[in-house]
Amino acid sequence: MRYLKSRQSRGAGFSDNDPMAGVANLFDLGLVFIVGLLIALFGAYHLEDLLSRDSDLTIVKQSADGQIEIIEKKGKKINAVKMTKETAKGRGKRLGTAYQLEDGSMIYIPDES
Repeated sequence: MRYLKSRQSRGAGFSDNDPMAGVANLFDLGLVFIVGLLIALFGAYHLEDLLSRDSDLTIVKQSADGQIEIIEKKGKKINAVKMTKETAKGRGKRLGTAYQLEDGSMIYIPDES
């Protein structure tokens, strides 16, 4: 009986007095949340092709202020270019016409050469 009392008095309340005991659990929970959020974003924007090695991918993104960014992936190399008026200047020729349909999809019709 005496052994149980000394053991309880020695260990009782030791972990209760540690104010940082729950921080490790919150940190782990935060990491799980971040990984889940990244997986959800990749699935929502269909960016799984960025992780594959053999696929080539081009994404054209326009922000709310009108800035256009082109993200291009060829093999392992990913290149992102932000288009400005200076970048788009130059000589060229008309290649065709692009139309946006009511459902949001786009159709490109090349000009007859």
